[in-house]
Amino acid sequence: MKKYLKYLVGILIVAVGTGAYMYYKPHQNIKTAKVDISLPAEAVFTAFESDEAAANTKYLDKIVAVNGTVKEVNKNEDGITTVTLDAGQDMFGVICQLDELTKHPREDFPIGQKVQFKGVCTGMLMDVVLVRCVEIID
Repeated sequence: MKKYLKYLVGILIVAVGTGAYMYYKPHQNIKTAKVDISLPAEAVFTAFESDEAAANTKYLDKIVAVNGTVKEVNKNEDGITTVTLDAGQDMFGVICQLDELTKHPREDFPIGQKVQFKGVCTGMLMDVVLVRCVEIID
């Protein structure tokens, strides 16, 4: 019985250590992160619309830079700004949710303006969604 208790305590220590490491691990700084893939908003939307499984393999959890025209700007109840880029569809687009951990030079984007964002792709619901986005200013 004591033999099993040693193993159980050892496993518990490893589990707690791993959990603490993951909890206190610093967030990735998107502003300085290297872009994995760069493409127009229409292209990323079309990729997900035509073959979502292949697009998930290619873009999911990667740093993606998208450029396009601002279609809509919203601010949710938590004060987080989301910018929807036109993807050639009437009702859908590419949603770029601005990173709440980053100080942004601006959060107002006029409709019709060309912009470029980079963020982490989380896949497609009805729109393609990028979170923790920052604007790329040339």
